[in-house]
Amino acid sequence: MQLEEDLINRIQRIQPLDAKAMEAAWQHWDSLCKPLRAMGLLEEMVVQLAGIYGDPSPKLGKSAVIVMGADNGVVEEGVTQTGSEVTAQVLENMGDHMSSVCIMADLHGTEVIPVNVGMLVDGKHPRIINKPVKYGTDNMTKGPAMSREEALRGILVGVETVDQLYSQGYRLFLTGEMGIGNTTTSSACASVLLHQPVETMTGRGAGLSSQGLKKKIAAITKAIEVNQPDPEDVVDVLAKVGGLDIAGMIGCYIGAASHRTPVVIDGFISSVAAYMASVLAPGAKEYMVPAHCSAEPAGQLMLDALGMKAPLHGGMRLGEGTGGVTVLSLYGYALAIYHKMPSFAQGNVEEYTHQN
Repeated sequence: MQLEEDLINRIQRIQPLDAKAMEAAWQHWDSLCKPLRAMGLLEEMVVQLAGIYGDPSPKLGKSAVIVMGADNGVVEEGVTQTGSEVTAQVLENMGDHMSSVCIMADLHGTEVIPVNVGMLVDGKHPRIINKPVKYGTDNMTKGPAMSREEALRGILVGVETVDQLYSQGYRLFLTGEMGIGNTTTSSACASVLLHQPVETMTGRGAGLSSQGLKKKIAAITKAIEVNQPDPEDVVDVLAKVGGLDIAGMIGCYIGAASHRTPVVIDGFISSVAAYMASVLAPGAKEYMVPAHCSAEPAGQLMLDALGMKAPLHGGMRLGEGTGGVTVLSLYGYALAIYHKMPSFAQGNVEEYTHQN
């Protein structure tokens, strides 16, 4: 299939991080007038940035939050508190810079790019990028959410979106999503891929009651039984029990890595997409930056599966990329210290040395 070949070709473009730039960055950190490695994950973030950009003196590039918007047929099963019409309305609000992520992103001069990858309707606001693969997925409790071809098209929409923004000078991407019912699809994918019970991977999402949670667990369990997704085939899992917003984010991770740009993981749904991208393209994981641990029950499990530590544990569970945007403040602090702190000699302090 041509779509499979296109994706494979893009994955093959991903290169390892620049080890020399990373070593030089560590040496610079260790020369600064403070206890060695005392800034913890903040130091690791800068070193990773050096390896991504191939520059031991890295600076943040122009940044954008890519919000993938899509609707999910499983909403028919009563797994959400609100209806699917909310998906499109929130993307319209993003067009007007009215949503939570827009308010947060404005503090950093970061653009929010709403992308319609599979809503039930086309976005009306001129700032919404309309690239719908289909108008909402099918109800996964009755059959596959989408075809394999549609799943691949969704991934490639993410890749193409990064391509477009990279050509406009963006050099740092943050993932976000908007799609009523998408904690159901992401929990289904996570349950299959991590071989975990549905109950372990499923939370209340946007405020479900206990009865609603039972419906959600039942719907996911039925969808897995009906479709029998292959846990060894990420695209099969995505097509059968996933969503197009997840597909788009998978493409964002792969696209960013292929352009040697960092890409920030938001919360649970974004981390499920990140994990799926890392299975499809193991080299892409080096370009991913964890932001926070979602309050969803499986938030920590997904980070563990990725082998990542999140710098923030704030109990956030909103989505949209809101948790991801918080990492921009951390980058600001880390880079300020990295570039402005004096050396031991300049600070007239005896140099620390690494101890066994």
